[in-house]
Amino acid sequence: MPLPLIEQADATPDVRAVYDDIKETRSVPDVNNFWKAIAHHPATLARTWESLKEVMAPGALDPLVKEMIFVAVSVTNNCQYCIRSHEAAARRLGMTDAQFGELMAVVGMANETNRLAVGYQVDLDERLK
Repeated sequence: MPLPLIEQADATPDVRAVYDDIKETRSVPDVNNFWKAIAHHPATLARTWESLKEVMAPGALDPLVKEMIFVAVSVTNNCQYCIRSHEAAARRLGMTDAQFGELMAVVGMANETNRLAVGYQVDLDERLK
C-alpha cells in the first residue's frame, strides 16, 4: 500500500520550501503526486528536485529534446507516471503527435535491437572500440 501523499498544508517548512520552488519554477498551481510521495523523506525530495532542475535546465540539449529523452527512458523502465508527466511537458514544449510516434518507434527499435545484441552476445566491432 502506498504512503499517503503529503499535501502543502501538511508539509513541514523544508518540504513546503521545495514545493514552492517547484511551483514557481514550473509555473504550476500545485506539485505532482511524485513530489508529494517522496516528501516523506525531505532530504530525498530536496536532492531530487535540485538534481532534476539542474539536468533539465537549458543547455547543449534543447529542453524539448531532454523531455523526449526522459519519455524514452521512462518507457524503457516502464514508469507510467514519468511517461505521462514528461510526455505532457514535451507536448507543452511543442512535441507533436508525429514526433511522439517517431519517438516510440525509436524506443521500440532500440529495445528490440538491444535485447537481440545481448541475447546473441554480439562482440563489439573493432572499429567501434
